[in-house]
Amino acid sequence: MMRSPFFEALADAERVLIAGAGGGFDVYAGLPLGLALAADGRTVSYANLSLVNLYELDKRVWLEPGVAAVTPDVAVPGDYFPEGTLARWLALHGLPSTVYAFPRTGVRPLRRAYRRLAKRLDLDAIVLVDGGTDILMRGDEAALGTPVEDATSVAAVAATPVATKMVASIGFGIDAYHGVNHVQVLENIADLDRDGAFLGAFSVPSHGREAALYRDAVEHARSRTPGRESIVHGQISAALSGVAGDIDIGGRTGGSPLFVNPLMAMYFTFDLAGLAARSLYLDRIRSTDDMLQVSQVIESFRDEIEPRPRVVFPH
Repeated sequence: MMRSPFFEALADAERVLIAGAGGGFDVYAGLPLGLALAADGRTVSYANLSLVNLYELDKRVWLEPGVAAVTPDVAVPGDYFPEGTLARWLALHGLPSTVYAFPRTGVRPLRRAYRRLAKRLDLDAIVLVDGGTDILMRGDEAALGTPVEDATSVAAVAATPVATKMVASIGFGIDAYHGVNHVQVLENIADLDRDGAFLGAFSVPSHGREAALYRDAVEHARSRTPGRESIVHGQISAALSGVAGDIDIGGRTGGSPLFVNPLMAMYFTFDLAGLAARSLYLDRIRSTDDMLQVSQVIESFRDEIEPRPRVVFPH
């Protein structure tokens, strides 16, 4: 009990990539982990599946085909650029400030991009991070949340030759906004635990350095992305401030009631291969080249099955 299987799996990893699975601000979900690992002397890099049209950037950002190296001085049209915002925040704190960005593609191009980056950085480990829990959906749940980007990332990283590959999910309950039934999330975690793929859950200490820096990063991103700030990270940040209930986090919630709570500040961690093996449609998307194909495959799969009935949380 005094050892975390997740951190034990990273014990010998000197070069770790923290990668956002779902695009947007997902990479921020890995900041507390990355900061803790860097403080422990590891070389930590950050990457994200980008929702920005990276092909509008200066051609010099392309480190490899399918891999853009976003630095604090890289400009993008408009004011929504999570990778650039994170790069600038990292620079403000004197941290290595390149954030690698992948175009929004299907599995095959993303798999090639991950392999190129893994080789260039000589990675020992990849931790795929998700703000929310829909990365844990296997496909037959009552609702899948927003599965396309997450599933694409899982399939791509699963086929990347790196010794240690894991998934870390933070923000339990947030995906209820997208219809996810969290009783089914818990059922899935139990199944993964039975398979030996659940690596444990742990909280980010709310009074610790990592939580303080994460909250600062979220506030920095909010101030620089007016009208498109992250609802997910607004709630996680609030949970890490010791508040609970229908908290006003401002921005785009549109008056929808929230249920901020301490579970949102917990990481649930998994062996990536074990998580991928539980997916009911991952094999079908491995040969996709763009996100539209991924979406169509998932929709086709859903048409073939009878989803598990929604369950009311009994407590």
